Amino acid sequence: MNIKSTFIYGVLLGVLGIILFSSKAVMVKLAYKYNIDALSMLLLRMFFAFPFYVVIAAYYSRKDTKVTITKKDRFWLVFFGFVGYYLASYFDFVGLTYIKASLERIILFVYPTIVLLFNKWFLRQQITKHQKLAILITYLGILITFGSEVQLSGNNTYLGGFLVLLSALTYASYLVGSGWLIPKFGVMRFTAYAMLVSCLCVFIHYLIFSRVDVYNYPWQVYMLGLGIAIFATVIPSFLVSISIKMISSSNFAVIAGVGPISTIILAVLCLDEQLTLVQILGTAVVIFGIALISKNKSK
Repeated sequence: MNIKSTFIYGVLLGVLGIILFSSKAVMVKLAYKYNIDALSMLLLRMFFAFPFYVVIAAYYSRKDTKVTITKKDRFWLVFFGFVGYYLASYFDFVGLTYIKASLERIILFVYPTIVLLFNKWFLRQQITKHQKLAILITYLGILITFGSEVQLSGNNTYLGGFLVLLSALTYASYLVGSGWLIPKFGVMRFTAYAMLVSCLCVFIHYLIFSRVDVYNYPWQVYMLGLGIAIFATVIPSFLVSISIKMISSSNFAVIAGVGPISTIILAVLCLDEQLTLVQILGTAVVIFGIALISKNKSK
């Protein structure tokens, strides 16, 4: 396979992975129609995904790594699994009980700007004028979209938007902090271990705090939970990893703009969500801002 073909296949795999990831919010909103709470829905997702990551972790743990892994490395892996997958997922699922799937994806999509800010504050990496302009454009788009939704859906939108923003913050912190661990463990093994930590955190959270019987929901809820686990969690995590390896993370960041668009289309088709012209404008502004950041990274 030549370089051009590799790039094309990498782009196609990346787009498919992004679309599958984006379907999560839509499937969660479909499940909420059956009066399931956010923690129970998250439990089903992790319960069905757990066996896949056990197998993946067992397979890749047999492969030797050239870098010595210390106790400190393992501690940080557990920490970032807790923050990046458990907390981020929990905030996201709870936030989706208050806002539309399309708005959730738009807010989550600002995480590249948060990564830039974290890199400046904690790693002392400078933000260029180009990046500052892109950040301003991105958050202007969020304000346009968010303000229009508040007028339509009421003040609960503030709470939902805040929780989804917390999800973006925790995920961004995971991306910034785990970058130096991934070369030590390898992408596949690090992802599997971090997901297993997240699964265990969700199981413990449910056992301690939940009083809901998770066995009495309609069969559609379990099918949606299985679908989220396989098609919106496990499969896209591999597709995205392969895509990044084939086309680089900078190029992948550019095509990630498909995420909000695919979520909006799926939400309109499956959830009958309606978007105003103002919200469409705000979405376009957000995508444009992120594209500027991604283009600058690529350069």
